[in-house]
Amino acid sequence: MIKIIRPHSYQKREKKFFKKHPELINQYTKALKLLSLNLNHPSLRLHEIKQKSCHSISINMQHRVLLTLKFLDNGTVILIDVGDHDIYK
Repeated sequence: MIKIIRPHSYQKREKKFFKKHPELINQYTKALKLLSLNLNHPSLRLHEIKQKSCHSISINMQHRVLLTLKFLDNGTVILIDVGDHDIYK
């Protein structure tokens, strides 16, 4: 199982995101659960964002979670940001 770290800075962004999009909480929860179980699950659409030196997974076709992948002993994922495609800028 992959360890997911949600730093305080991410938690603040996450809270703001869910105030705007409460309807996405279930999809978000499912995406993070899949991430912790299988990093390469096809529905996550994991891909590298080269200009940000990080990776992204999909919550749905419009919204994403930016993350950094750090593979230590069992693998660790640090969440960076959550939002729509504008978070890539």
